[in-house]
Amino acid sequence: MALRIQNISKSYSNGVKALHNISLNIPAGMYGLLGPNGAGKSTLMRTLATLQEPDEGTINFGVINVLEQKEEVRQTLGYLPQDFGLHPKAKAEELLNYFAVLKGIKEKKARKEVVEALLRQTNLWDVRRQKLGGFSGGMRQRFGVAVAMLGNPKLIIVDEPTAGLDPAERVRFLNLLSEMGENSVVILSTHIVEDVSELCTRMAVINKGKILLETEPHKAIEDLKGKVWRRVIEKKALPRLDQEHVIISTKLLGGRTVVHIFSETSPGSDFESISPDLEDVYFTVIAQDSGKKVGHEVKEVAK
Repeated sequence: MALRIQNISKSYSNGVKALHNISLNIPAGMYGLLGPNGAGKSTLMRTLATLQEPDEGTINFGVINVLEQKEEVRQTLGYLPQDFGLHPKAKAEELLNYFAVLKGIKEKKARKEVVEALLRQTNLWDVRRQKLGGFSGGMRQRFGVAVAMLGNPKLIIVDEPTAGLDPAERVRFLNLLSEMGENSVVILSTHIVEDVSELCTRMAVINKGKILLETEPHKAIEDLKGKVWRRVIEKKALPRLDQEHVIISTKLLGGRTVVHIFSETSPGSDFESISPDLEDVYFTVIAQDSGKKVGHEVKEVAK
Protein backbone atom coordinates (compact mmCIF):
# COMPACT_ATOMS: atom_id res chain seq x y z
CA MET A 1 0.00 0.00 0.00
CA ALA A 2 1.22 3.50 -0.82
CA LEU A 3 0.36 6.87 0.73
CA ARG A 4 -0.74 9.57 -1.69
CA ILE A 5 -0.82 13.20 -0.51
CA GLN A 6 -2.33 15.73 -2.91
CA ASN A 7 -2.42 19.53 -2.62
CA ILE A 8 -2.45 19.69 1.19
CA SER A 9 -2.40 23.19 2.69
CA LYS A 10 -2.75 24.33 6.30
CA SER A 11 -2.88 27.78 7.89
CA TYR A 12 -3.19 28.57 11.60
CA SER A 13 -5.31 31.25 13.21
CA ASN A 14 -2.22 33.39 13.90
CA GLY A 15 -1.65 33.74 10.15
CA VAL A 16 1.16 31.22 9.84
CA LYS A 17 0.85 29.14 6.68
CA ALA A 18 2.37 25.84 7.80
CA LEU A 19 1.83 23.85 4.59
CA HIS A 20 1.70 25.11 1.01
CA ASN A 21 0.11 22.78 -1.54
CA ILE A 22 2.01 19.64 -0.46
CA SER A 23 1.90 16.65 -2.84
CA LEU A 24 3.85 13.42 -2.26
CA ASN A 25 3.58 9.77 -3.29
CA ILE A 26 5.13 7.64 -0.56
CA PRO A 27 5.73 3.94 -1.32
CA ALA A 28 6.25 1.08 1.12
CA GLY A 29 9.60 1.19 2.92
CA MET A 30 11.49 3.91 4.75
CA TYR A 31 10.73 7.44 3.55
CA GLY A 32 12.59 10.47 4.89
CA LEU A 33 11.01 13.89 5.36
CA LEU A 34 13.97 16.17 5.94
CA GLY A 35 13.77 19.81 6.97
CA PRO A 36 14.83 22.35 9.60
CA ASN A 37 12.86 23.01 12.76
CA GLY A 38 9.69 24.92 11.92
CA ALA A 39 9.61 23.68 8.32
CA GLY A 40 6.13 22.14 8.63
CA LYS A 41 7.16 18.53 9.24
CA SER A 42 5.20 18.06 12.46
CA THR A 43 2.12 19.74 11.00
CA LEU A 44 2.16 17.29 8.11
CA MET A 45 2.76 14.32 10.42
CA ARG A 46 -0.16 15.29 12.68
CA THR A 47 -2.38 15.65 9.62
CA LEU A 48 -1.41 12.19 8.36
CA ALA A 49 -2.04 10.81 11.85
CA THR A 50 -5.62 12.23 11.76
CA LEU A 51 -4.90 14.62 14.65
CA GLN A 52 -5.72 17.78 12.72
CA GLU A 53 -7.52 18.79 9.54
CA PRO A 54 -5.91 20.49 6.54
CA ASP A 55 -7.57 23.48 4.93
CA GLU A 56 -7.60 21.74 1.57
CA GLY A 57 -6.31 18.71 -0.29
CA THR A 58 -6.70 14.92 -0.14
CA ILE A 59 -4.79 12.03 1.43
CA ASN A 60 -5.27 8.38 0.51
CA PHE A 61 -3.60 5.32 2.01
CA GLY A 62 -4.36 2.56 -0.43
CA VAL A 63 -8.16 2.58 -0.70
CA ILE A 64 -8.59 4.47 2.60
CA ASN A 65 -9.50 8.15 2.46
CA VAL A 66 -7.41 9.42 5.39
CA LEU A 67 -9.42 12.61 5.92
CA GLU A 68 -12.83 10.94 5.81
CA GLN A 69 -12.13 7.46 7.22
CA LYS A 70 -10.17 8.36 10.33
CA GLU A 71 -11.12 5.27 12.31
CA GLU A 72 -9.94 2.98 9.53
CA VAL A 73 -6.65 4.87 9.40
CA ARG A 74 -6.14 4.58 13.15
CA GLN A 75 -6.63 0.84 13.00
CA THR A 76 -3.58 0.51 10.76
CA LEU A 77 -1.54 3.44 12.11
CA GLY A 78 1.49 3.48 14.36
CA TYR A 79 2.48 6.99 15.47
CA LEU A 80 5.47 8.12 17.52
CA PRO A 81 5.23 11.91 17.98
CA GLN A 82 8.19 14.13 18.76
CA ASP A 83 7.03 14.62 22.34
CA PHE A 84 4.96 12.01 24.13
CA GLY A 85 4.17 11.60 27.80
CA LEU A 86 4.38 8.37 29.75
CA HIS A 87 3.30 7.80 33.33
CA PRO A 88 6.63 7.72 35.22
CA LYS A 89 5.36 5.29 37.87
CA ALA A 90 3.98 2.77 35.36
CA LYS A 91 5.98 -0.34 34.53
CA ALA A 92 6.86 -0.97 30.90
CA GLU A 93 5.14 -4.35 30.62
CA GLU A 94 1.97 -3.19 32.35
CA LEU A 95 1.61 -0.01 30.32
CA LEU A 96 2.25 -1.76 27.00
CA ASN A 97 -0.38 -4.33 27.97
CA TYR A 98 -2.81 -1.46 28.64
CA PHE A 99 -2.10 0.10 25.24
CA ALA A 100 -2.61 -3.32 23.63
CA VAL A 101 -6.11 -3.45 25.14
CA LEU A 102 -6.83 0.00 23.71
CA LYS A 103 -5.57 -1.21 20.33
CA GLY A 104 -8.22 -3.92 20.39
CA ILE A 105 -6.17 -6.97 21.37
CA LYS A 106 -8.76 -8.35 23.80
CA GLU A 107 -7.75 -12.00 24.27
CA LYS A 108 -5.39 -12.25 27.27
CA LYS A 109 -3.07 -14.94 25.92
CA ALA A 110 -2.68 -13.25 22.53
CA ARG A 111 -2.05 -9.92 24.24
CA LYS A 112 0.63 -11.43 26.49
CA GLU A 113 2.39 -12.91 23.46
CA VAL A 114 2.27 -9.60 21.57
CA VAL A 115 3.57 -7.60 24.53
CA GLU A 116 6.46 -10.01 25.11
CA ALA A 117 7.38 -10.07 21.44
CA LEU A 118 7.46 -6.28 21.18
CA LEU A 119 9.46 -5.83 24.37
CA ARG A 120 11.99 -8.33 23.11
CA GLN A 121 12.10 -6.74 19.66
CA THR A 122 12.79 -3.32 21.19
CA ASN A 123 15.35 -4.79 23.60
CA LEU A 124 13.29 -3.88 26.67
CA TRP A 125 12.39 -7.34 27.93
CA ASP A 126 14.99 -7.32 30.70
CA VAL A 127 13.64 -4.02 32.05
CA ARG A 128 9.95 -4.82 31.55
CA ARG A 129 9.21 -4.49 35.28
CA GLN A 130 11.08 -1.22 35.71
CA LYS A 131 9.18 2.04 36.03
CA LEU A 132 9.26 4.27 32.97
CA GLY A 133 10.41 7.21 35.05
CA GLY A 134 13.80 5.52 35.35
CA PHE A 135 14.21 4.89 31.61
CA SER A 136 16.89 6.68 29.60
CA GLY A 137 15.90 8.76 26.58
CA GLY A 138 16.72 5.93 24.22
CA MET A 139 14.74 3.41 26.26
CA ARG A 140 11.75 5.75 26.25
CA GLN A 141 11.97 6.09 22.48
CA ARG A 142 12.16 2.33 22.04
CA PHE A 143 9.13 1.94 24.29
CA GLY A 144 7.34 4.49 22.11
CA VAL A 145 8.16 2.35 19.08
CA ALA A 146 6.78 -0.73 20.85
CA VAL A 147 3.51 1.15 21.38
CA ALA A 148 3.50 2.34 17.76
CA MET A 149 4.00 -1.25 16.50
CA LEU A 150 0.97 -2.67 18.31
CA GLY A 151 -1.43 -4.28 15.86
CA ASN A 152 1.12 -4.64 13.05
CA PRO A 153 0.42 -1.21 11.53
CA LYS A 154 0.90 -0.68 7.80
CA LEU A 155 1.46 3.07 8.18
CA ILE A 156 4.06 4.14 10.73
CA ILE A 157 4.95 7.77 11.42
CA VAL A 158 7.93 8.75 13.58
CA ASP A 159 8.60 12.44 14.25
CA GLU A 160 12.18 13.47 15.19
CA PRO A 161 12.83 10.07 16.78
CA THR A 162 16.61 10.29 17.33
CA ALA A 163 16.88 13.84 18.66
CA GLY A 164 18.75 13.75 21.96
CA LEU A 165 19.84 10.11 21.74
CA ASP A 166 23.44 9.14 22.39
CA PRO A 167 25.29 7.46 19.47
CA ALA A 168 24.77 3.89 20.71
CA GLU A 169 21.04 4.39 21.32
CA ARG A 170 20.71 6.10 17.95
CA VAL A 171 22.18 3.07 16.17
CA ARG A 172 19.86 0.69 18.02
CA PHE A 173 16.88 2.87 17.21
CA LEU A 174 17.73 3.21 13.52
CA ASN A 175 18.16 -0.55 13.21
CA LEU A 176 14.71 -1.00 14.73
CA LEU A 177 13.16 1.50 12.32
CA SER A 178 14.80 -0.29 9.41
CA GLU A 179 13.16 -3.56 10.44
CA MET A 180 9.79 -1.81 10.67
CA GLY A 181 10.14 -0.58 7.09
CA GLU A 182 10.29 -4.06 5.61
CA ASN A 183 6.50 -4.53 5.52
CA SER A 184 5.02 -1.06 6.03
CA VAL A 185 5.12 2.55 4.92
CA VAL A 186 7.39 4.21 7.48
CA ILE A 187 7.75 8.00 7.40
CA LEU A 188 10.78 9.34 9.23
CA SER A 189 10.41 13.07 9.90
CA THR A 190 13.70 14.61 11.00
CA HIS A 191 16.19 17.46 10.71
CA ILE A 192 19.11 15.02 11.09
CA VAL A 193 20.56 14.30 7.64
CA GLU A 194 22.39 11.15 8.72
CA ASP A 195 19.15 9.44 9.72
CA VAL A 196 17.80 9.80 6.19
CA SER A 197 21.04 8.90 4.42
CA GLU A 198 21.42 5.69 6.42
CA LEU A 199 17.83 4.45 6.24
CA CYS A 200 15.65 5.85 3.50
CA THR A 201 15.22 4.74 -0.10
CA ARG A 202 13.27 7.89 -0.95
CA MET A 203 13.14 11.33 0.61
CA ALA A 204 11.73 14.84 0.41
CA VAL A 205 13.15 18.13 1.62
CA ILE A 206 10.62 20.52 3.16
CA ASN A 207 11.13 24.14 4.20
CA LYS A 208 8.67 26.90 5.06
CA GLY A 209 5.81 24.50 4.38
CA LYS A 210 6.89 23.71 0.79
CA ILE A 211 8.40 20.59 -0.75
CA LEU A 212 11.69 21.68 -2.33
CA LEU A 213 12.93 18.30 -3.52
CA GLU A 214 11.55 14.77 -3.82
CA THR A 215 13.98 12.09 -4.93
CA GLU A 216 16.11 9.08 -4.05
CA PRO A 217 19.05 10.03 -1.79
CA HIS A 218 21.66 8.40 -4.02
CA LYS A 219 20.26 10.18 -7.11
CA ALA A 220 20.32 13.56 -5.37
CA ILE A 221 23.96 13.00 -4.47
CA GLU A 222 24.78 11.89 -8.02
CA ASP A 223 23.13 15.01 -9.47
CA LEU A 224 25.33 17.23 -7.27
CA LYS A 225 28.63 15.67 -8.33
CA GLY A 226 31.11 18.19 -9.71
CA LYS A 227 29.24 21.10 -8.13
CA VAL A 228 30.56 21.09 -4.54
CA TRP A 229 33.91 22.64 -3.76
CA ARG A 230 35.95 22.76 -0.56
CA ARG A 231 38.38 25.27 0.88
CA VAL A 232 40.03 25.77 4.27
CA ILE A 233 40.18 29.40 5.35
CA GLU A 234 40.79 31.56 8.37
CA LYS A 235 37.52 32.41 10.08
CA LYS A 236 38.02 36.13 9.49
CA ALA A 237 37.97 35.51 5.72
CA LEU A 238 34.44 34.08 5.82
CA PRO A 239 32.50 37.35 5.34
CA ARG A 240 34.38 38.15 2.12
CA LEU A 241 33.94 34.61 0.80
CA ASP A 242 30.27 34.88 1.71
CA GLN A 243 29.91 37.79 -0.71
CA GLU A 244 31.64 35.99 -3.56
CA HIS A 245 30.24 32.46 -3.49
CA VAL A 246 27.20 30.36 -2.61
CA ILE A 247 28.28 28.92 0.73
CA ILE A 248 26.30 25.80 1.61
CA SER A 249 28.04 24.79 4.84
CA THR A 250 30.94 25.65 7.11
CA LYS A 251 32.65 23.59 9.78
CA LEU A 252 35.21 24.55 12.38
CA LEU A 253 38.15 22.19 12.24
CA GLY A 254 41.19 22.67 14.45
CA GLY A 255 40.66 26.42 14.72
CA ARG A 256 40.20 26.89 10.97
CA THR A 257 37.04 26.98 8.87
CA VAL A 258 36.24 24.37 6.23
CA VAL A 259 33.89 25.84 3.65
CA HIS A 260 31.74 23.97 1.13
CA ILE A 261 30.37 26.05 -1.72
CA PHE A 262 28.05 25.30 -4.62
CA SER A 263 29.28 26.17 -8.10
CA GLU A 264 28.56 24.75 -11.55
CA THR A 265 32.17 25.45 -12.54
CA SER A 266 35.48 25.75 -10.70
CA PRO A 267 35.41 28.75 -8.35
CA GLY A 268 39.18 29.08 -8.44
CA SER A 269 42.47 27.30 -7.87
CA ASP A 270 42.13 27.67 -4.08
CA PHE A 271 39.17 25.27 -4.09
CA GLU A 272 39.16 21.50 -4.51
CA SER A 273 36.29 19.50 -5.98
CA ILE A 274 34.86 16.99 -3.50
CA SER A 275 32.39 14.13 -3.62
CA PRO A 276 29.11 15.45 -2.20
CA ASP A 277 27.06 13.73 0.47
CA LEU A 278 23.43 14.10 1.49
CA GLU A 279 24.28 16.95 3.85
CA ASP A 280 25.60 18.91 0.87
CA VAL A 281 22.38 18.14 -1.01
CA TYR A 282 20.27 19.32 1.91
CA PHE A 283 22.09 22.60 2.49
CA THR A 284 22.23 23.35 -1.25
CA VAL A 285 18.47 22.93 -1.58
CA ILE A 286 17.80 25.08 1.50
CA ALA A 287 20.23 27.77 0.30
CA GLN A 288 18.67 27.92 -3.15
CA ASP A 289 15.19 28.21 -1.63
CA SER A 290 16.26 31.07 0.63
CA GLY A 291 17.22 33.19 -2.37
CA LYS A 292 20.38 34.15 -0.53
CA LYS A 293 23.99 33.28 -1.06
CA VAL A 294 24.34 31.64 2.32
CA GLY A 295 22.62 28.53 3.61
CA HIS A 296 25.22 27.34 6.05
CA GLU A 297 25.43 26.03 9.56
CA VAL A 298 28.58 26.19 11.63
CA LYS A 299 29.51 22.95 13.33
CA GLU A 300 32.28 22.14 15.78
CA VAL A 301 33.97 18.89 14.80
CA ALA A 302 36.85 16.91 16.20
CA LYS A 303 40.38 17.42 14.90
